[in-house]
Amino acid sequence: MLIDDVERYIALRRSLGFQLKKAARHLQTFAGLAAEKGERHIRAVTVIEWAATAPTPDARNRRISDIARCARFLRAEDEGHEIPPTSLFATPKQRPAPYIYAPDELVRMLDAAEKLRLLKSDPLRRRTFVMLFGLIATTGLRVSEAINLRLGDVLPGAVLQIRETKFYKSRLVPLHATVAEALDRYLDIRRHFAGSDDHLFLSMEGKGLHYSTVRSAFHRTLQLANIASGRARRPRIHDLRHSFATRVLEQCGTKRDKVARHFVALSTYLGHADIAHTYWYLEATPELMTDIAAAAEALVTEAAP
Repeated sequence: MLIDDVERYIALRRSLGFQLKKAARHLQTFAGLAAEKGERHIRAVTVIEWAATAPTPDARNRRISDIARCARFLRAEDEGHEIPPTSLFATPKQRPAPYIYAPDELVRMLDAAEKLRLLKSDPLRRRTFVMLFGLIATTGLRVSEAINLRLGDVLPGAVLQIRETKFYKSRLVPLHATVAEALDRYLDIRRHFAGSDDHLFLSMEGKGLHYSTVRSAFHRTLQLANIASGRARRPRIHDLRHSFATRVLEQCGTKRDKVARHFVALSTYLGHADIAHTYWYLEATPELMTDIAAAAEALVTEAAP
């Protein structure tokens, strides 16, 4: 039965660390449709007909892509499965350029976070967001990773333990001495608000922070710091992660062996599942592109007779 093959494929992908939430629904729905038609194999025409019923171009493309990946896997065992054309509903996408914060903007941002409105129900609010924004800026943590940190995740030796986040991956993140000192000062105050919740960063309800709360505080902080106020596309808190990665890459020089070592280390530090996600940061700043151009020119000069 096709549904059995699909479930086996889903189980294998999940064992490799993929969540496959939406993809699993697509595969199971399609397998049910194929069963109603009496089909034991993936047929391209059936996939196309089903994908075409999705409400948007992106949804149609996602449907056909999810089935195509499964079809490639199953076809290796049984050539009766057909691989649908993944380009049929493909739509061109342009990844928006991140906002790379200048060093002085980061300083202004943390200063502004100290001026956020203080609430009687949340006396820790200013210190919480100063530490949260500063931690993300200096470690490149994902926002979800930072707000899910627990007190027990701060390990001896100035190391953070990041538990099973994206792609079910866990990792250790060493902290710079200055960041560790700031975190120690924050912890001295945070422990006075222990309560029953052990999240490192607390909301006014005494529980872990919600992303919407963090985003709202971040936007207010940008306003107070007067950062990119006239920009059409508002800078995001996630851009702190981009900024961290690009500044690290700017320091690695242009020698191939040094760049390779930095990429592997940075990819691991950031928790990327694929190093290709780290490569994208090369395009993020003019400084990096200048370094790349200079290295290319040097190579051309050396090769010239």
